[in-house]
Amino acid sequence: MPILNVNPTRMELTNLKRKLATARRGHKLLKDKRDELMRRFMEMVRENKELRKKVENNIAQANAHMAVARSVMGDAALEAALMIPMQEMNVEVSEKNVMSVIIPQFTGALRTADESDIYPYGFAFTSSELDGAVKYISDILPELIKLAEIEKSCQLMAAEIEKTRRRVNALEHVMIPQYEETIRYITMKLDENERGNTTRIMKVKDMMLKQAHGY
Repeated sequence: MPILNVNPTRMELTNLKRKLATARRGHKLLKDKRDELMRRFMEMVRENKELRKKVENNIAQANAHMAVARSVMGDAALEAALMIPMQEMNVEVSEKNVMSVIIPQFTGALRTADESDIYPYGFAFTSSELDGAVKYISDILPELIKLAEIEKSCQLMAAEIEKTRRRVNALEHVMIPQYEETIRYITMKLDENERGNTTRIMKVKDMMLKQAHGY
């Protein structure tokens, strides 16, 4: 591991020891953050898997009902029945902070509270299969909005986990070892200088004694 390009002085040694302590604290905090992000990410993945399975099953049911309704009513009658919808859903978007990750929150609200407004046609000339298809689609809309929220949150969490993982690795395998190696180098240099100074002092003392006493 290459050392940092610094002067081997006691001041630099003190600064490096302080930086090393900070890097170790940051490494521990980032590891804790990464582990907590991974835990929450796995919870979201499991929730996403269950919700997607439920949504896909309901979509399959709606498609089956719609196929039967088309075969009974015909395409022209089906298009005429669904031409002018009476109900609509508005989606409000807000945000939530989870471990420094800003994830979206989607809230869907129907324009009216009347459940019959999901049927934009009279029941006299339509098939009951069409009613079933419309009901399935209406019931699945909130779950689709929730699924979109979870999938987007998973994407954002995965990106933050990757970024945190890179920082942890940089601290663990580059910065902290580099600080430690530089501290050892400076300590060794200072010890060498101290031993050299001690040797020079002893030699000067011997020379002074020799000059003063002749030995």
